[in-house]
Amino acid sequence: MLRYLIKRILILIPVIILISIVLFAVAKAMPGDPVRAMLPTSLRPDQYALLEPVMRAKLGLDKSLPEQYLRWMRNMIIDRDLGYSSTYNRPVLDAVATPLRNTIILNLFVNFAYLLIAIPLGIRMAVKRGSLFDNGIQVASIATYSVPSFFLALTLIFMFAIRLSWLPAGGMPNSFMLSASENITAWARHLVLPVVTLTLISLAGAIRYVRNAMIDALSQDYIRTARSKGLSEKVVIYSHALRNAMIPISTIIVFTLFGLFAGSAITEQVFAYNGIGRMLFRALSGRDTAVIISMNTIFALMSVVAVLVADILYGLVDPRIKLK
Repeated sequence: MLRYLIKRILILIPVIILISIVLFAVAKAMPGDPVRAMLPTSLRPDQYALLEPVMRAKLGLDKSLPEQYLRWMRNMIIDRDLGYSSTYNRPVLDAVATPLRNTIILNLFVNFAYLLIAIPLGIRMAVKRGSLFDNGIQVASIATYSVPSFFLALTLIFMFAIRLSWLPAGGMPNSFMLSASENITAWARHLVLPVVTLTLISLAGAIRYVRNAMIDALSQDYIRTARSKGLSEKVVIYSHALRNAMIPISTIIVFTLFGLFAGSAITEQVFAYNGIGRMLFRALSGRDTAVIISMNTIFALMSVVAVLVADILYGLVDPRIKLK
């Protein structure tokens, strides 16, 4: 196991470097000037000419592209400095702290809800394969998956925020003005619609993945042997079939957990939710190179690490898989 981990980590190093180079090149190729975006538009030409080189030097934009890349990598790895955000006029780490916390809070509820629904529902659909229940859930899940997230979000806002006035249409709770109990209630009310939107969108793929994994497991010879021994259907499904179906299902769980940090740009934008997705949307609009490169590199790193964790989890779930 240790040799396998060392080998995989060594393989990941050039992968991460290559990904960082590609992201850096793409971000630098985007049109616009981050220095102009940071400086006030009310400046006179002579004032701009005076401040522009100072700001460019502060951001490191007066260096060549290879020097900018090496400086950025050194600062990120050694000094844990992700750069300076031209959109928020402060270090990226400071700018990203609150949106990252908000995104984790949102996605914790989303992932808990959709795993709690998808796994039991997928198992039930596999057991009732071809029934009205199975076909009905498949049609409903595909229909939900086909609806654009912004349309679903706007529909929920119209129904529950505008027409019924049950929930806020969006925004963030003002924690500074509320007591502890009121703050919890406010957060719960603001989270309901984004959580429902993201959960409904995520369910379709997860349900079908669990369903197909269970159908494949239930068709194996050892299931027929277990049934021929007189074991109850509950024991056959949950002790035999589900244990083997967990190998592909574990992939969903791993990437779901790592997806806590990714955010959802469209949904967060519609609900004016101050998360990572909305922050990246603003960074792209304002050509905030530091935020774009840093966040996408971190997302790429988490995706690569998620693949490694999934491989390790396969070996833990199924002892027949030997990590060599």
